[in-house]
Amino acid sequence: MAQTWHDLLFLHWPLAPGTLAPLVPRGLTLDTFGDRAWLGVVPFHMSGIHLRRWPACPGTSAFPEINVRTYVTHGGKPGVWFLSLDAGSRLAVAVARRWFHLPYYHSRMRVATTAAGVTYVSRRGDRRGPPASLVASYRPTGGVFRAAAGSLEAWLTARYCLYAQDRRGRLYRGEIDHAPWPLQPADADVTENSTTVAVGVRLPPEPPLSHFARRLEVRVWPPRRVAAGG
Repeated sequence: MAQTWHDLLFLHWPLAPGTLAPLVPRGLTLDTFGDRAWLGVVPFHMSGIHLRRWPACPGTSAFPEINVRTYVTHGGKPGVWFLSLDAGSRLAVAVARRWFHLPYYHSRMRVATTAAGVTYVSRRGDRRGPPASLVASYRPTGGVFRAAAGSLEAWLTARYCLYAQDRRGRLYRGEIDHAPWPLQPADADVTENSTTVAVGVRLPPEPPLSHFARRLEVRVWPPRRVAAGG
């Protein structure tokens, strides 16, 4: 599957590993940078979603998304573990839940991009999960840079797979491929955020580490079973 991601905001908070470890399933290892685990909230919007070699289907190929995530390893391979995902497409939610075994929820979402920045509003209406909302305005504040090897920015973003778990507790890995992130420092005004409370995590009072990425072309492969023990 191919898709394009637009106007991403990475918000990251450092947390004690014991805060996030209970939210990671058995078989995955919570990843840490130094002695801290990290929680991310990432709003963006997608376009051009289609099976490779097939054209995009009008009406189903573009929608906003928010993911709440932390970072894990399995067999030494670093990846992303999603605590929740909200999307503005009911079809995308249904497909992702069934095909990728990911905790997607449908939300009413609105994204506006202007010269001043991005305004993002999301309010979950899916009864399968607790209420969750995000209201934020954000913009880049500096030039594009590539995260240096070994840096925190690289550790947070250079993750080329996701992990998921089905209802029977079986683990899956979905491979992802894209160019290095074109990151920029960002300024974010978050006036409402209950996405982390909805997964049982209260954020520290310190402001998050914020990064912006304008656009990224992405390829995603179907998930494959992995052994629980790595």
